[in-house]
Amino acid sequence: MSKSNTSAIKKILAIRTDRFGEFTLTLPAIHSLREAFPDSRLIVMANPYSAQLIEASPDVDGIIKYEASAYSGLRGIMRLVREIRKFNFDAAIIFNPKKDFNIAAFLARIPLRIGYNRKWGFLLNRRMADLKYLGLKHEVEYNFDLIKLIGVLPKKIIFPVMFSKNEADYAKDILSKAGAGNVSSAIAIHPWTSDPIKQWPIDFFIQLARMLAAEFGQKMFLIGGKDEETLAADFIKRSGISVINLVGRLTLRQLAALLKECRLLVSGDSGPVHVACAVGTPVAAIFRNDIPGKSPRRWGPWGEGNTVIEKNNLTQINAQEVFNRIKEISSR
Repeated sequence: MSKSNTSAIKKILAIRTDRFGEFTLTLPAIHSLREAFPDSRLIVMANPYSAQLIEASPDVDGIIKYEASAYSGLRGIMRLVREIRKFNFDAAIIFNPKKDFNIAAFLARIPLRIGYNRKWGFLLNRRMADLKYLGLKHEVEYNFDLIKLIGVLPKKIIFPVMFSKNEADYAKDILSKAGAGNVSSAIAIHPWTSDPIKQWPIDFFIQLARMLAAEFGQKMFLIGGKDEETLAADFIKRSGISVINLVGRLTLRQLAALLKECRLLVSGDSGPVHVACAVGTPVAAIFRNDIPGKSPRRWGPWGEGNTVIEKNNLTQINAQEVFNRIKEISSR
């Protein structure tokens, strides 16, 4: 297939294997690929946890679940080559740059290999400079820039996050049992981030939780992954308030369903921010803004109705400031 003949694309591989927050921000680009190539077979490679978000999506015809440990080293690369060669892909879009993916796409003889010009980018035949570290635009927009290399011009930004009726009912049941049975009376809190450099002090988060409890008298849900369960127990003990602990107890789709029913998510720079935005729940997010590649301009909540509290030193953002901003968006 000619490099310029994108009309011949019948099988597409979209690769995004990092954390679920980054994966969520790739979903609009994946949706746009589906719209641009409605009759093509679209396969997504993602880590198993992130893949939950698209397991029932009509945008996707299949999923390759990528466990890094299973594809490490030369043998792992060759295993990946054999795996993707089965599909006879016409094009591969590599959203998160990784040398192994560039090598595998080349060795699998995929005619169109699209990605960033780094980490052996010379093995790609449609590539662009990776300037994301400059933080000049949002990650959603960077993902769109990549698919434009094969002529895909997004019409509308859509996050096709999918969850079943059972998962939606499960989330509503949790809210009902907690006495917070509608969207106006539940606040979700996620106090942690995967990168310590982006962490708002936990003591400040605890102060904020106490303020929210005193002001709104609402049920609050603490959310997070299994690796944050010990942190959650400490948070609840120190806060001394009534917080429903759901840390480590929800699948990713259950989390999406729960967030859709909540009034608000309060979080630092973390994956749940993007899941909440994807399902239309307002977010109050706390960011540092002195590192362009980690700034809210690139990683902040997408869409309207959200608020970002940002400074170059997170210790300069106090709980009262965040609380005041939450009151503002709650009154809209």
